[in-house]
Formats: sequence, structure tokens, C-alpha cells
Amino acid sequence: MRIPAAVAHDDLPLVLAGPLLRRMEPQRLALWLVGSQSLTLSLQLSHGGASDPQRYPLHDEHCQVIQVGEQAFIHLIDLALETPLPCDVQIDYDLLIEQPEHAVLGIADWAAHLLYDGAAQPNFVLRSKLNHLLHGSCRKPHHPAADGLLCADRLLADAHAPEQRPALLLMSGDQIYADDVSGPMLRAIHQVIARLGLFGEHLEGAVVDDSTALYQHPASYYQRAELLPELKSNETLRERFFGGVEKPIFTTSSADNHLVTCAEVLAMYLLVWSPVPWALLDSEMPALSAEQVSRYQSEREHLEGFRGGLAKVARALAHLPTLMIFDDHDVTDDWNLSAQWEQTAYGHPFSRRILGNALIAYLLCQGWGNNPQVFAKPLQAVQAMTAGRDANNHMSLQQQDALIDTLLAFHQWHFVLPTSPTLVVLDTRTRRWRSERNLKRPSGLMDWEALCEFQHALLDQPSAIIVSPAPMFGVKLIETVQKLFSWAGHPLMVDAENWMAHRGAARVMMNIFRHSRTPGNYVILSGDVHYSFVYKVLIRQRKRGPQLWQITSSGLKNEFPRRLLDWFDRLNRWLYAPWSPLNWLTKRRRMQVTPRIPSRSKAGERLWNGAGLGQVFFNEQGQPSAIYQHNADGSPTVEFVDERADVQAPCADLELAAKAAPTDSHLS
Repeated sequence: MRIPAAVAHDDLPLVLAGPLLRRMEPQRLALWLVGSQSLTLSLQLSHGGASDPQRYPLHDEHCQVIQVGEQAFIHLIDLALETPLPCDVQIDYDLLIEQPEHAVLGIADWAAHLLYDGAAQPNFVLRSKLNHLLHGSCRKPHHPAADGLLCADRLLADAHAPEQRPALLLMSGDQIYADDVSGPMLRAIHQVIARLGLFGEHLEGAVVDDSTALYQHPASYYQRAELLPELKSNETLRERFFGGVEKPIFTTSSADNHLVTCAEVLAMYLLVWSPVPWALLDSEMPALSAEQVSRYQSEREHLEGFRGGLAKVARALAHLPTLMIFDDHDVTDDWNLSAQWEQTAYGHPFSRRILGNALIAYLLCQGWGNNPQVFAKPLQAVQAMTAGRDANNHMSLQQQDALIDTLLAFHQWHFVLPTSPTLVVLDTRTRRWRSERNLKRPSGLMDWEALCEFQHALLDQPSAIIVSPAPMFGVKLIETVQKLFSWAGHPLMVDAENWMAHRGAARVMMNIFRHSRTPGNYVILSGDVHYSFVYKVLIRQRKRGPQLWQITSSGLKNEFPRRLLDWFDRLNRWLYAPWSPLNWLTKRRRMQVTPRIPSRSKAGERLWNGAGLGQVFFNEQGQPSAIYQHNADGSPTVEFVDERADVQAPCADLELAAKAAPTDSHLS
């Protein structure tokens, strides 16, 4: 399929995506957006009914712009304020676009879909405490389930007072699926690349020479697994499994349309966060076989539902501060699972480029807004890469490889917010504790040095909220199955990534929780697994030990195979009941793990399977006082309760949720 040449920007919207509210603090505001040109912006703020809004021109030191295409410019607004903004009040804001010889345009002019009914401007609230959070992970656009981020929009639409607003939306991984892409989404990605002139690149070690040849290759749709790197003569790029079946280093089972180029991943971000780029596309189908046409049309039906909700998703992201951290699918399935995986993937120039491109896009579209001040060196390398383009607008191969080297050595993806409670967001992907005895064994999710830094961030804090993409305390049976496959030398077959899979990392993590100077109350927010559950964890034989809550909400738009999860749930309850001797074979035998039960469970299930969004309310001690899972399909909200006898009628609307929540932070 040949992609048409990019059009001039005259017929393109000024803003293609955003604004997204990112790290928002009383004296520092970070917002992200993408324009079809470099925009001259001003931020206007008002609160308390002020008739004279404060206007802040966003010059170079307040708004950094990175060009990623002929008509694609990523803007990161990072505005420091001399006078702190007030907390727990509604702050109205506007982003004004100034154009020579044209009127100044506000958000109501260029993105009216971002406004709630009756509002002239969007707004936000800076909460003085993290007493109310939303969280979720795993948002796959073509999954049949509804989009869980629509729950955030519904909650905001019904929150009529500042104290009813969530403090943050935390996305704990797999915000995109770079390794599992539908045919219609890949087609949309290619059209966006063409319309915006996203920069191309040269490819080394591939069957094609550059990105243009890749997009035109007959295997570009539904056959990309054939283009991914492989060497049949040795195990450095393929592993041999049961029955002689070989599995490539890109271990996802859905690599048919695996994203390859930086432009493809950047276009994916635009398409999952904004309805605007979709309006630039046509419905033309690429050349496909009859079998592929049937699959394409089926996927398009699911994707249309996703597309239809994007205006509301964008509206929520323009009103609610949002922080993010990667997990494997933001790059590729099994990313850095084992030392052997790393040696293989980074040892081949083409696979290294694929992984590096996803990391570049993550930097520009996710990581940058979490903690803007730490990315100066990587962003300089991005600027050098995009500035070194050739006559065909292909980026410099050497500069791109140099940037990837910089990112692979970068160790500041994690971040800490000095809030109350302290918020610690962990990088469990790039600083792994590699197995030295067997390179095939799963690596620990964090190495010893990273765990020491984690402990240091917790010292002398009364309470803490920890974002760990993978649950620290997962379902024992599933972890046991993963362990058995790892012992057999096949961890890739079952995604054997959990905190207990590596003895050293598990031991250090447990010791951190037992340390006398670390918090008395921990809440761990996780995703990854495509089902939701809550555990309360205590250390046995310790009267004043810490209290831990493992709260998992997954996925936003993904679900576990229903029948399989039902069996796992039942078997786990039988095999690891409190009286079971199998508990003494686990690394958590010194922990007392008590599950909370979903209020809508029918037969004592501990695991809730359904796309949606998690919601947690906290008391003054940083303990969760109410835990909910809002279902994307609109069915009644689930509350996780201590005992089956305590289950009341499920929260069918926000008014019921308000009655169950703390009086100072409830929903209307």
C-alpha cells in the first residue's frame, strides 16, 4: 500500500491532541498537547470568581516544542509560578493560541468537545491531599469491551464541588499496545503519518531499507511477524519450545501488526488520546486477502466503538491531572523479561530499533509530563535526531541510534510526589535484577540499587501510595503456574513476570515492608493482569507491623478469558485456603493475606473480571476507606468489602458511592 504525500497544513486543525493535564502542583503546572504547527500560546488562569484572569505568556522557557513531522509539533508546557495556586478550589483555565493578524483563539474555539455542559472553559482542582484517586491500566483499542476511561468522564461530570474531584488519575501501564495492533488501527496510523508528514527513518538489519519501504511492503498488514528479526540457526533470536514450535524474540501472540517505526508509535498515541486525528482519515481499506478482509471488518467494528468515545476521554484528560508509567505492551510483550531476552533483543540492530522507537515515543508522549526536569539530556538527543533529517525527511540513523543508547542507559523513569500520602511510582521494566545462574530465568522486577532507592523514598513517611505496574501480591496459583514454567525453562510462554519470580528481589521487597522506619500504611496500586482484586496484607506475629493493601484494577479496555479466570479463582481458593499447607511453600508465608470480596460476586469470587476503572478513597491515616471498580459497560459499580456478610446492594450510581465514601471527599 502506497501512502500518499502529506498535505499542506492549511487544512489541518491547529491542535491535534490535548491538552492533557499532567503533573499539576500549586507552584508548577505541566500540560501536553500536539499541534499541526509550532504554536504561540498563553495560559489563562482564574479562580474564586475573579473577573480578571491571570495570563501567562508561554515563551520558550515555559513551553518546549519538539517537531516530529512536517505538520506535527509536540508541546510540553512546564510553567513555574511565583505565587502558589490555591488547593481544593476550582481553577478555570484556557490555552490561548495567538496567530498573526488573527483573533486569539481559546479552547472553546479550537476544541469545544473538551468542555462540559454549560462551561465556557475547562478547569482543574489541586487537591491538598491524595484522599481520592482513580487508577487503571491495559487499554487495547480493538478489544470488544467498552473503554474504562469513559468512567472517569462520567465521574467528573457528576462531581459538582471541588472536594468531590479525584486528586489524580494514575495509569499504571499499557496505555498503548505497540505489539498488538488491529488492521484498521494500523491503516489509521499510516494515514496519520501521511497527513502530518511524520518523519521517516532508515532501518538497519531489516528486510527493508527504510520506513517508506516498510509501509509499502506486501507483508505490512497482518504479516509483520515475517518482517521481525529472526535467525533460525541459533537461539539468540528464537527460542525452541514444545513440539518443535519456535517463538520469536517478539513473543506477543499478536505480532501481526507490531509497530516498528517511531512515526507509527507517535501516530498511535495521537489516535488513542484524541478524536481530532480520526477526522482526517478516509475509510479506504488496504489490499488484503479475503480472510484478512473478514478480520479487518470485525476489528473495525470494535475500533469504531473506541473512536466514538474519544471526545469524552479527551475531555476527562483535559480536566484531571494524569500520571503514567510504562509496562511491557507500551514497548513489546515480555519486555526485558529475562537476561537472555535482553541479550537477544538488544543484540540485533532491527529489534533494538523497534524497542528504542517505542521508548522514544513513550518519552515524548508519557514520561516527559511526569517529571519534566529530569529529561534535559534525552530531549537534546531527540532534537539532534529530528534536526539531522535528509532530503526525504528521514532522520539520521546515527543520531537515532545514539538517542536509543541514551534512553536504554536512562534510569529516571520512576518518580516520587511529595504529597500526603507520599506517591511513589516505580519503574519495574528497565532496572531489572537479572538472574546470574540461569539467563533464561525471569529477572527481578527491580534490581538491588533500584530497591534501595525505593526504600529511601519511603523512610520516615507515615503512609505511602505505591504504583507498581505488576501486583506485588498476586494470585498465588497463577504465580505458581508461572514458576513451574520458569523451572522448565519456558518463562516466555506464561509471561512469568511477578515480584515473587526472583528470589533476591522478593526478599528485598519483603524486608523493605518490615523495616522500622518505613510507613505504617502502604497502598499498592497495580494493573497488568486484566482482572481486578484487593488484598489486605499483615505481617504475622508482629503487633505493630505495617498494614498493606494490594489494589489491582485491570484493564481499562481489556479482560481475562472469563472461563479460565473462573477456574483460577476457584482453584486458588481451594489450594491456598488459610488451612492449606501449600501456603508454607510460598515466599509470603510470613504474611497474612486476606482478600476483599467484590460486592457483586455470585459464589465467593475474589477476582473481578470486567473492563473498567478503579477508584480509591483514603482516610487521614492514608488507609483505604472505600475501594470501587467502575464497570465500562455501565453495569452497577463494584465495591470490594471485607466480609461476605457485609455486602450490600451494589453501588448502581454515584449517589450511593457518595454515601459509602468519606464525608470530606465523596462524590455527588
